[in-house]
Amino acid sequence: MTPLLQGRIAIVTGAGRGLGRSHALELARHGARVLVNDMGADRPGSEAQAVVDAIRAAGGQAHANGADVTDPQQVQAMVQQAVAQWGRVDILVNNAGILRDKSFAKMSLEDFRLVMEVHLMGSVHCTHAVWNAMREQNYGRIVMTTSSSGLYGNFGQANYGAAKMALVGLMQTLALEGEKYGVRVNCLAPTAATAMTEGLLEQEALDLLSPTSVSPALVALVAENAPTRTILMAGAGSFEQANITMTQGICLSGAELSANVLARRLGEVADRRGEVVPATGFDQLRHEIAKAQAQRQPAPSSV
Repeated sequence: MTPLLQGRIAIVTGAGRGLGRSHALELARHGARVLVNDMGADRPGSEAQAVVDAIRAAGGQAHANGADVTDPQQVQAMVQQAVAQWGRVDILVNNAGILRDKSFAKMSLEDFRLVMEVHLMGSVHCTHAVWNAMREQNYGRIVMTTSSSGLYGNFGQANYGAAKMALVGLMQTLALEGEKYGVRVNCLAPTAATAMTEGLLEQEALDLLSPTSVSPALVALVAENAPTRTILMAGAGSFEQANITMTQGICLSGAELSANVLARRLGEVADRRGEVVPATGFDQLRHEIAKAQAQRQPAPSSV
């Protein structure tokens, strides 16, 4: 195996067990020095400390950190710990998360807000804490952990899905803002058997969905030649890419520009032939203006 991350400095949040643990171990296996973050990591015998011990036993370098990602000051201190220990931060893996699943009718606003706070704002706090330093060093790799629950929806996960789709929007914009500074930002949409999926799947499926089958995707998203603005899906050794697309659609004008006509022609709007992946949000505007202008051009005269 050729190490892909030799000498790189990584922070992984929520790394005490499950996907975070697997990510930390795989990053270390590829030569990265890893700050293993998990709440309670500072306590003797913590799960995060066990991950650190495993990395060190294999000849790697790692330290534990117990910052709560919902607390910006604790997050700043976490980043400072990595910089004090190793001089910089090259890689940030936003993995920390919780579940508070209920149908929306039964979900409290407190549970909705808490899930958003951990998944979305936790990732914002961590990313904000490393962003300027990564820009200044002209190098950075950041991964947001999204989910098919956000991309496609899942019953009983309105809070989780909202947070996970918000991370896609965050990634899309930060990838644009970081591009000229060598900061690449991507999303990982994992399918794995973790504490968050206990009781949801049969054992045979759980055996296939090991976190270790996902972590190679994580390494690919933070390596030297990593892409940017990619939503990489991974589970059971399978890998796919999700895209936010835009159809060619239709253009209405004059008397046809009405809800009545649009309602009748929504099937044409939804036609996916020739759909595109917009480079930026402004592509919607450009696409719509171009169609409107083309419709106003006089038809060529026939002789």
